[in-house]
Amino acid sequence: MRTDPNRTSTFPLTGVRNLGILAHVDAGKTTLTERILYATGTTHKRGEVHDGTTVTDFDPQERDRGITIFAAAVSCTWDGHRINLIDTPGHVDFADEVERSLRVLDGAVAVFDGVAGVEPQSESVWRQADRHGVPRIAFVNKMDRAGADLDAAVASIRDRLHPVPLVVQLPIGAEDAFAGVVDLLHLRALVWTGDDVELLPVPESLRDEAIRRRRLLEEAVAELHPAALEEFVAESTVSARTLTSALRDLTRTGDAVVVLCGSAYRNRGVEPLLDAVTAYLPSPLDLPPVRGVDGDERTADPTGPFAALVFKVNATGTGRLTYLRVYSGTIHKGGTVLDPGTGRVERIARILRVQADRHESVDVAAAGDIVAVVGLKSARAGTTLCAPDAPLVLEPPVVATPVVSVAVEPRTAAQHERLAQALAQLVEEDPALVVRTDRETGQTVLSGMGELHLEVTVEKARRDHRLDIVVGRPKVAYRETVVRGVSGFTYRHVKQEGGAGQFAHVVIDVQPSDGDGFEFRSAVTGGRVPAEYVRAVEAGCRDALADGPLGGHPVTGLRVTLTDGSTHVKDSSEMAFRTAGRFALRDALRASTVALLEPVAEVTVTVPENAVGGVLGDLSARRGRILGSTARAGTTVVTASVPLAELFGYATRLRSRTQGRGTFTSRPTGYAPAPA
Repeated sequence: MRTDPNRTSTFPLTGVRNLGILAHVDAGKTTLTERILYATGTTHKRGEVHDGTTVTDFDPQERDRGITIFAAAVSCTWDGHRINLIDTPGHVDFADEVERSLRVLDGAVAVFDGVAGVEPQSESVWRQADRHGVPRIAFVNKMDRAGADLDAAVASIRDRLHPVPLVVQLPIGAEDAFAGVVDLLHLRALVWTGDDVELLPVPESLRDEAIRRRRLLEEAVAELHPAALEEFVAESTVSARTLTSALRDLTRTGDAVVVLCGSAYRNRGVEPLLDAVTAYLPSPLDLPPVRGVDGDERTADPTGPFAALVFKVNATGTGRLTYLRVYSGTIHKGGTVLDPGTGRVERIARILRVQADRHESVDVAAAGDIVAVVGLKSARAGTTLCAPDAPLVLEPPVVATPVVSVAVEPRTAAQHERLAQALAQLVEEDPALVVRTDRETGQTVLSGMGELHLEVTVEKARRDHRLDIVVGRPKVAYRETVVRGVSGFTYRHVKQEGGAGQFAHVVIDVQPSDGDGFEFRSAVTGGRVPAEYVRAVEAGCRDALADGPLGGHPVTGLRVTLTDGSTHVKDSSEMAFRTAGRFALRDALRASTVALLEPVAEVTVTVPENAVGGVLGDLSARRGRILGSTARAGTTVVTASVPLAELFGYATRLRSRTQGRGTFTSRPTGYAPAPA
């Protein structure tokens, strides 16, 4: 047993649940989280998304846009259990927040719209949970809406997500008349009047249907669970106790998913959902030990060596908050931890139990806790923290590759340093962001998971750091190349300003090369140009490659041959020949036929089979060249070569064409002639 410093209750590890709320945007995740906090007595007023009064959507942008952007952690208690809950974003641009949250969660509630069923992002977050092996229960929300259909929603779960759905409730009433649910395990009705729930007998009008569905549930569970099958064969029925035990086992192994229903907005169905969370989802003790990259393991034991994983970092006005999940051991305020990645030992100044943007100080955090700490300077998302005398490195969350970029710069030069500091802090908080300076264009390029992701990031920099930022398309790094060169091009560099002058005479041939680089060779005979001056001519030619004649772009793909030249006894020097080489090649390029090259990328697009035609048409419109396609289990993988300039905005376009189910990756492959 361990004592919660903020409450009088005590919670064994078996009574701890770490879970996330997952869903498509606008399925009702945040509203459900608000109702859970209200039902557990954590809050005394129901927050509303449309009013901007929710606990977990506390950021100004979340309230302005009406969507969850940042994963928010809250804690509550229910029926002798502590529930640590993370409300995750539902928009595809913030999938990396979901990924990092799932890495530290033991279970999840997947929320589905009772009208729409499985939506595109519902499918994406479900697959993410599959990769992490996170047990789930399903909650079909918005049963009070016109067109809501539990059976249709369950069918979409079965057909698109492929679990075995086990429905344990039957709705009472439909659409506006939705009043409650029938608990099929105990064959009783739960009816809500306002915020109060009443246990009643099953209505006569639903009794036959409830008995039929209870029988179907028994049969489905008996097919999957040996103990339930044994009882079903012996007794021709399965008791509520055996069903509960079997549903717990099937949920934790992932062999089936329990399905409940309700209306979070009307506060109907929340209490049975909480009962299901405590009954079916695992505690930290039900999970296997966490394994380090070197094979070491840590069990969920408060007395063991300390081990925790950082999953979020947030810089606030009062300091840097580091959010972590404690897997093993106990840490006290003022204690020290080791960051094995850097070898640094740091002190924990404060430990905070998180309620979204509010924090309560506690003196200790133990195995199974999700808390924030103050005092760490080097930890980043994915960092392992452990006891200094028991090193361990846990596998960090996978960071997604950014797919969209914009150029950012301050409106005034005086803000350059502040912008760099702001971007560094934002990247520290969000590993899905990448900032780089383009060596050729000099632009600061910000890359992320989507255009909304970047829009939110820029707005955060403007608000939090009071910066006036200009956002634009990244410049494309073009090249120029020689298509048809010149031979015998002569250049004389003569300069006389008193004293020693400058003299260099060179004759060069300029031709296209076989490769993409620059080749220089000397064909001078008889020592007319000494070797040290030949090297100076080559250096001058390389200087000239920086600015081509078409648009000042770097020049590539040419071969320069020094065929002749002459020197002056007193006025020739390496500097003179370097200058001659630079101006000779510059003028020779102007006399040559030069073409513009643009960067191209190989794009791999994965789309549902029914969206292939539209995607191919869009790639062609972007001047893409299709290289091939492969069918894979309901999806098609298309490979194409596309000019980099045409990929701006492609992520958003692809999602709209594929209902959010299309994904793509790209890698630069070189340059190709740009259209005239």
